[in-house]
Amino acid sequence: MKKLAIYSRTSTDKQDTGLEAQQRTLRDWCNANGHKKYLEFSDAGVSGMKSSRPEFNRMMAEVRAGEIGTVLVYSFSRFARSTKHLIEALEEFNRLGVAFISKTEQIDTSTPIGKAMFTIISAMAQLERDLTAERVKNGLRNAVAKGKRLGRPKTAGKKARKVRLLRAGGAAPEAIAAELGVSRASVYRMLKAA
Repeated sequence: MKKLAIYSRTSTDKQDTGLEAQQRTLRDWCNANGHKKYLEFSDAGVSGMKSSRPEFNRMMAEVRAGEIGTVLVYSFSRFARSTKHLIEALEEFNRLGVAFISKTEQIDTSTPIGKAMFTIISAMAQLERDLTAERVKNGLRNAVAKGKRLGRPKTAGKKARKVRLLRAGGAAPEAIAAELGVSRASVYRMLKAA
């Protein structure tokens, strides 16, 4: 049988009582809902903005190994470092068949209402990604319309002159590339541009 995991976190070492309060609330929820056995994962003094948190990583490894069927947290802010991180984690949980419960926000993805909330949150995140992509494309079209060149500027100058001089002196493209610390493709490109 898959296990229930509770995850708690505080940002600084000076928040011991905050960590204890989270743990007590989550343990009480487990007992009230008939979950006598559960795993606890706690990161004390670890910023939520960090992508790597020791206990969080350990919990996610167990989730991916199929050991955990439900993740219980005090609040979204104790679990995820950003909305994007929350959505990605919820999508992963959904793929793996893992329920996610946030006590404060009263979201439980194992219930019909919780699934609906997850769908709405995911749709809003996808909408934001699509709008961002559209704004970028629009900005690029506008830049091109104004005559701006996009992409990395072509390298000319000293290296291109040196390539031509070395080649005129009989050096092979491979030798030129090695001497100037560039790829053979760059040497050929500079020679072709000349």
